[in-house]
Amino acid sequence: MMRNDYKGKIVTAFVYLSLIIASLIAVVPIVVVVLASFKTSSELGTTGVLELPKSFMNFENYKIAFVDGKMLLGFRNTIIILVLSLAATVLTGTMTAYVLHRFKFKGKDLICNLFLIASLIPSITMQMSVFQIIVKLNLFNTLFSTVILYAGTDIISIYIFLQFMDNIPLSLDEAAIMDGAGHIKIFTTVILPLLKPAIVTVVILKGVVFYNEFYTPYLYMPKTELAVISTALFRFKGPYGTKWEVICAGVIITLLPALIMFLVMQKKIYSGLTSGAVKE
Repeated sequence: MMRNDYKGKIVTAFVYLSLIIASLIAVVPIVVVVLASFKTSSELGTTGVLELPKSFMNFENYKIAFVDGKMLLGFRNTIIILVLSLAATVLTGTMTAYVLHRFKFKGKDLICNLFLIASLIPSITMQMSVFQIIVKLNLFNTLFSTVILYAGTDIISIYIFLQFMDNIPLSLDEAAIMDGAGHIKIFTTVILPLLKPAIVTVVILKGVVFYNEFYTPYLYMPKTELAVISTALFRFKGPYGTKWEVICAGVIITLLPALIMFLVMQKKIYSGLTSGAVKE
């Protein structure tokens, strides 16, 4: 009995130690960035990464990052792209899930398998053909180039919607059909309102991905006027040096909206990921 208690204490200690190490791995880089954002250029080069700055009231780096980096313009472009892309992603994802879940037709399994195969192909391998398509459509150096590339849904979003569709009984569709509703009306008046938790989940998860994306906007929208919040920081990197203290301040500025959104919506994120996972 005492031996089992001893093993249990060792396991508990190991679990807590693992959690502490994981927390440090996640928190320490953020602390380093916060401290660096308040340091001067000379101070950054002569002090340790975890050494406190001389003053936490030095907001000069934040001013330079926000003004010279044109981060207000970046926020505007990012919001436009986010709204249009997320609206298209939710629309295509819910419609695809509705068709795959409610209709039986030949090739249904093939379509699902094609989604899985497409998700296994590295996106970088298709950039040459995708770039040529964007140029042919005259969308290069426009916001719509990124919107179109973001607008396509993925298998994860579809499966989230499919999980929630499992909890929507077919009797609701049948009742709507008895009232004379067509498939489009059933989708807009019955399915979409009941998919709100899933839609919130997809919007948050995909929104974070779109917000942090750097490669696509940098490749397809090189114009300065089309900079988004991720590419706005890149202007502080030059051939003769990099202003890391300014970049760190810009990182904190870009982090705050996402952090606030997560803290406000975290309950919906967790409930949205788990409420459709078990079918009773």
